[in-house]
Amino acid sequence: MKLIAVGDNVTDCYVDEGVYFPGGNAVNVAVNCRRNGAEEAEYIGIFGDDENAAWIKACLAEEGVGTTRSRKVYGHSAQPRVYLKDGDRVFGPGPRDSCQHLYSIRIVPEDLELIRQFDICHTSCYSNIEYELPALAEACDVSFDFSDQREEAYLARVCPYVTYAFFSGAELSEEACRGLLEKACALGAKVAGVTRGKLGSLFYDGNRFYAQGIKEVEAVDTMGAGDSFIAGFLTRYGDTKDMEKSLDYAAERSALTCTQRGGFGHPHPLKG
Repeated sequence: MKLIAVGDNVTDCYVDEGVYFPGGNAVNVAVNCRRNGAEEAEYIGIFGDDENAAWIKACLAEEGVGTTRSRKVYGHSAQPRVYLKDGDRVFGPGPRDSCQHLYSIRIVPEDLELIRQFDICHTSCYSNIEYELPALAEACDVSFDFSDQREEAYLARVCPYVTYAFFSGAELSEEACRGLLEKACALGAKVAGVTRGKLGSLFYDGNRFYAQGIKEVEAVDTMGAGDSFIAGFLTRYGDTKDMEKSLDYAAERSALTCTQRGGFGHPHPLKG
């Protein structure tokens, strides 16, 4: 399986520890797919012109993730502040007017030429790229992380172009999760899933539901755990189309991420 991710990159700033880590949903999924054994992984995003952006690119190169079609603009990287409380992450605002907030990607023919070489293109609600979904869907299968975006109008806008739909819903009842997944598939998604924190996950392929429990670990940080779950599922399901084995592998990879700091490691000293 070959995956390309299009969208956000950030540096998660762990203020209490004085370090920052490369991250962002699209970056995390690309890196973890490569670590999981994906034949190839690529990332298209908007980088700033600051030290943080240079560090993200260096980490991607070290992880074997290409960035040949990414853009560089004058502006600073998004730098959300992160505080750890009982092993869970609590976010605070970073500097305003980052390049991720001021700019969005326009997909051009050269991008599509590259994207067509991949099996799956992953993006998310954090990437401000919904207007490009029709073009992406014509190029390859699309994976989309909705996070907690579940408004009917948003689902109707996105789901027709999505093969894999991922949601976060730790606070939802099982009945509500089932209804959400059925709706996503009725609108066009081929596979839809919701991660539910300690309750595990629930997936639907248009025919039957699949439940997956969590893997017990001594968690030190949950940053990127959901992204690792997505990457684990896409890597294994993209190769095997075996739902149960793919979900078990995704839970394993998500748990492993919880044993390290940051979305995928690579700490850098935080200045100021």
